[in-house]
Amino acid sequence: MKFATEAIHAAYNPDEHNRAIMPPLYQNSMFAMHAIGENIPHRYSRLSNPTRQVLEDTVAALEHGSRGLAFASGMAAADCVFRTVLRPGDTVLAVSDIYGGVHDLLTQAYAPWGVNVVFADLTQPENLDAALAAQPVKLVWLETPSNPLLRLVDIPLLAQKAKAAGALVGCDNTFATPYLQNPLDMGCDIVLHSATKYLCGHSDVLMGVLALKDEALAKTMHNMMVNTGGVAGPMDCWLVLRGIKTLAVRMQAHQQNALETARRLQHHPAVAAVYYPGLESHEHHELAKRQMRGFGGVVSLRLKNDSREAADRVVRAFKLVQMASSLGGVETLVNHCYSQSHSGMPPAFKEAHGITPGLLRLSVGIEDIEDIWQDVDQALKAA
Repeated sequence: MKFATEAIHAAYNPDEHNRAIMPPLYQNSMFAMHAIGENIPHRYSRLSNPTRQVLEDTVAALEHGSRGLAFASGMAAADCVFRTVLRPGDTVLAVSDIYGGVHDLLTQAYAPWGVNVVFADLTQPENLDAALAAQPVKLVWLETPSNPLLRLVDIPLLAQKAKAAGALVGCDNTFATPYLQNPLDMGCDIVLHSATKYLCGHSDVLMGVLALKDEALAKTMHNMMVNTGGVAGPMDCWLVLRGIKTLAVRMQAHQQNALETARRLQHHPAVAAVYYPGLESHEHHELAKRQMRGFGGVVSLRLKNDSREAADRVVRAFKLVQMASSLGGVETLVNHCYSQSHSGMPPAFKEAHGITPGLLRLSVGIEDIEDIWQDVDQALKAA
């Protein structure tokens, strides 16, 4: 099946749910047993829930994995990966332009626990070679396209190098979604999504999901998930399932609007730089064409007046566009990365990796492009 069809029909059989066309919401904490030791599919919703099961199976199908897992947040999903794989003395090698929350989790929770946390610019594959030669690496953590500069890494090449050195490879696929990219097919072992973003698509759920290639690793992570308790609730699972059914049409609209917005931003007098892999000027445009099936819905820009004050004037001038912490909803949002998504990073680290006070990230929605542009254009004049 093609992706748009699979997103609607994968992993769900109406005959298994009283012939309901849409997956039902099983808003239950527990399920009845008729005898001691009875083997029933679901007993307690921390362990499993029918609605969560349909979502997990759907995610696995769309990412071509053996199993999916659904968590109460993207950070809970990331923590399950690190908690399952890493032990004191192990090394995790992560991309340097990483989501701020994962950076904080690694540096503030895992480094004090004794994990050796190393960040490297993996857009240059030789940096992976150097890191693998310097010490044994247990886990290589990728994020492509990255948040917020939309930088890409060569997934097949890095996965091949890491696996040859005995490391597991995980990839945050949130920005691309399985509509545009399938890292498990390129050699990764683990794929993470903040389902809060595009999978849900309506800014009304907090959730993370994993897709695993290997069933044995998936079972170990499932055990960690249920033992630590960070599972997704049935209502959130039902909402994300509903969102996934329109993922293909939403991503088409997001991409179309994002590309047009990026092209226009290139010529705006208030803008110093535009970051979008769909632009020929983007440093990784050719890699994006080779590795992805499209370019996504996020565009970042750097103001010529690269200051917090200028960025604040722009944010205050928006009328249609709202400032918010997340992305991937149907509405267009702006994020001030320096003070929002990457606020926990040390200032020197942020600025060394291009996250300056005048950087703004646009999650381009599916409104009419002329309405989006009219608001973006007039707001930028306040810079």
